[in-house]
Amino acid sequence: MIIKSQDELIHFCRELERHSFITIDTEFLREKTYYPKLCLIQLSGPDGKAKAIDPLEGNLNLTPLYDLLANKDVLKVFHAARQDLEIFYHLTGKVVEPFFDTQIAAMVCGYGDSVGYESLVKNITDNKLDKSVQYTDWSQRPLSERQIDYALGDVTYLVDIYKHLSEMLEARGRTSWVYQEEEILADPATYENRPEEAWKRIKVRSPKPKTLAILRDLAAWREKRAQEKDIPRPWVMRDDTLADMAAQAPHDAKHLSKIRNMPKDLAEGSIGETLLKIIKDAQKSDKKKWPKVERKKPPAPHVSATMDILRLFLKVQCAQHDVATKLIADKDDIERLATEATPDIPAMKGWRYEVFGQYVEKLKKGELAIGLDGDTIKLFETK
Repeated sequence: MIIKSQDELIHFCRELERHSFITIDTEFLREKTYYPKLCLIQLSGPDGKAKAIDPLEGNLNLTPLYDLLANKDVLKVFHAARQDLEIFYHLTGKVVEPFFDTQIAAMVCGYGDSVGYESLVKNITDNKLDKSVQYTDWSQRPLSERQIDYALGDVTYLVDIYKHLSEMLEARGRTSWVYQEEEILADPATYENRPEEAWKRIKVRSPKPKTLAILRDLAAWREKRAQEKDIPRPWVMRDDTLADMAAQAPHDAKHLSKIRNMPKDLAEGSIGETLLKIIKDAQKSDKKKWPKVERKKPPAPHVSATMDILRLFLKVQCAQHDVATKLIADKDDIERLATEATPDIPAMKGWRYEVFGQYVEKLKKGELAIGLDGDTIKLFETK
């Protein structure tokens, strides 16, 4: 069922707020906008009686939904919550709370790295999703019955998935692990696209401080313009164009027009004047504040060998505890563990320390060794 009237929306949200948890998903488009365009919101209570809210028809005031999302007595269950949370953050200025991400829970419960919703539906409910309409244009109306069924299925199956995973977490004493992992998603800063940080996403061939200073200011200009006009960044200017401008630092319209993918009329117009001023001001700015990127040297042979041992050890521990390696440590973490005595990284804190970090300390001290017992890799105490 699709909710299109205000009375229906108010009544449905009142029904849902009586439950301890609800499941939620969205359908959106982002190809032609900077911010996601919300096309459909699907919700279900524990009874699996799902409905969808249509924000594009009926001129709905979504305040009852926003109040529900802010209700601290109702747990909001998502799968791969990042984008859904971002959408609601930009609509309301607040992060949904409390929430539960079944993708994170699945990684904690041994379903692998970044497990997909389709796999969980198959593994936990023994059902198969019809993905034929997954990539359709959700802004077009009317929606087909197949589209509606697909959309509602994303929250009805999620009820059983949540119940199954929450029981597993409780039985293993790992519920707190999930909430620790969700701290980043619960932080409003996660969803704030800061223009002054935008340059870090752009690759440059020669990351000299002056080049990066120009790139920083050009990228900030593009980010602000894309936000103001609500259009994708490349529609304002492409990454390679910004990178070339930063590297060549053109000083007049003639040189600016020679930059890759820079139209002559743009270079000679008001946009060109703005870009040239940004480049000029960046070069005159305080050199002490210019960005610097230190080139990482390849690890020494003995460090590489240590990293290989730590990666193997990580796999052994994750297999033993039935948790995804991605949650414990990444490549940079492994390198820091190999080169620093007590690195300040997640792997050395909280539940990760219990599963992995404390044993790394013993391994590095020679108090623990990795060996084979028949065809099984095991840990052996040496002291």
